[in-house]
Amino acid sequence: MKRAIILVMDSLGIGASADAGRYGDEGANTLGHIAAACDQGKGDQDGLRSGSLRLPNLARWGMGEALAGSSGYHATGLLCDPQQLAGSYGHAREVSLGKDTPSGHWEIAGVPVPFEWGVFPRSVPCFPETLTDALIEQGQLPGIIGNCHASGTEIIERLGEEHVRTGMPICYTSADSVLQIAAHEEHFGLERLLDLCALAKPLVDELNVTRVIARPFVDAPAGSTTRFVRTSNRRDLTTPPIADTLLDKLVAAGGDVVSVGKIADIYAERGITRKVKGRDNMELFDRTLEELDSAGDNTLVFTNFVDFDQQYGHRRDVPGYAAALEAFDARLPELEAKLQPGDLVLITADHGCDPTWPGSDHTREHVPVLFFSPSRDAQNLGERSSFADMGQTIASHLGLAPLEHGQSCWEMN
Repeated sequence: MKRAIILVMDSLGIGASADAGRYGDEGANTLGHIAAACDQGKGDQDGLRSGSLRLPNLARWGMGEALAGSSGYHATGLLCDPQQLAGSYGHAREVSLGKDTPSGHWEIAGVPVPFEWGVFPRSVPCFPETLTDALIEQGQLPGIIGNCHASGTEIIERLGEEHVRTGMPICYTSADSVLQIAAHEEHFGLERLLDLCALAKPLVDELNVTRVIARPFVDAPAGSTTRFVRTSNRRDLTTPPIADTLLDKLVAAGGDVVSVGKIADIYAERGITRKVKGRDNMELFDRTLEELDSAGDNTLVFTNFVDFDQQYGHRRDVPGYAAALEAFDARLPELEAKLQPGDLVLITADHGCDPTWPGSDHTREHVPVLFFSPSRDAQNLGERSSFADMGQTIASHLGLAPLEHGQSCWEMN
């Protein structure tokens, strides 16, 4: 029996790509800079973590070697005796243009994006009147507020009370190809927000913008340091992949694809046979293990761990990111204990989001390529010329016909 598991540590870049300067990201290194900050005492968090970053299981799977191969940085807490290495490791360059979530995920699944998505300018207002006028009319809104580039948590704190008072949703964007709409689940209504985002998607399609994201929030609990908190009812409405992905091909061949977290959203529900959600990284890990218990032959369990990006990368929260990495690392032995000889696990990322970098946007970086299987010895996979090499490797493992892009990682460069 052969199965595959993909764990996307959303935003865990491991060093700037050769073309990072084009995006203003030359020198970015999400994992390397988190590790360095922890060594300097800048990753301490009262009652949660302190000292150097400690990731013994990821180190054993080859994360330290992948980071060193990508950026030359040897991180404390990711060093591993070569005799103890259990995973095959390398790093991958992105062929797709941009540094957005859908393009990164699609390329992992064998479909690079050879063009640039539409993005909104950094001017204020940033959205064209044709878009906002149509959204207001079709959504029967009194107006919108925001209309700018912003951090999601910051703009909710800044405009949340005005939104509740006026009934106008908060609309904002980032360097990604996205329109984000935030609204209070109780005062505005969750279903109304989701309906509004569904109205907005055809409007942004005309601008070649790939995603509309619903960002519901509620009042923060008493004693919180913030006025509002976002909920787990986020919804991503995404343009469908531009070609059949690994997921489509596996389902067409009679296999199963289980989406854990926002994977189904990212692939516009294509190539998915089952989907489950989770509130945070730890619950997503729980759901992954549960799905693995019942997964049959030719099943792909595909999980996105969104907290790394959403909660810590974009918020430029080094201690939070470090603590989340250590919590993830501590769960890997549970996964290993459930693996069968024919299983293949991939740990990777879709882009970077360096919490030490200026601004709050993604960063153009290499991503880790860590393959682990009970039936394979450790191997240095080197630098991969495309994220698509990962999808090609899994396609080969599951006995599928070769994908249109990528070279299996077992075929050395």
